[in-house]
Amino acid sequence: MNTATIIGRAGQDAEIKYYESGKVKTTFSLAVNRFDSKTKTEVPDWFNIEVWDKQAEFAGEYVKKGRQVAVDGRISISKWTDQTGEERERFLIVANQIRLLGSKRDAEEQL
Repeated sequence: MNTATIIGRAGQDAEIKYYESGKVKTTFSLAVNRFDSKTKTEVPDWFNIEVWDKQAEFAGEYVKKGRQVAVDGRISISKWTDQTGEERERFLIVANQIRLLGSKRDAEEQL
């Protein structure tokens, strides 16, 4: 089973892209705090989020930098060849549900 649920704060405003096929994709990063037992502090883990179709339009309009967001989805690997011909890959979460948490005022205070 491949499922992921994370809660964190958006690292930037969501970027929305419309394709000729009618598909819509939105991307953003999410910082999720994790307690580091060595330093006794919280450190952020950064996740790249990809959202499609109706949820993408929602995320594109409402996910702003600093906003607390819950993401449910699956872990995926994106593979490509860079300009130098080197094979690259990165992990991302393909979301099937986005929920805004906290108040709008909370998001504004994070800026």
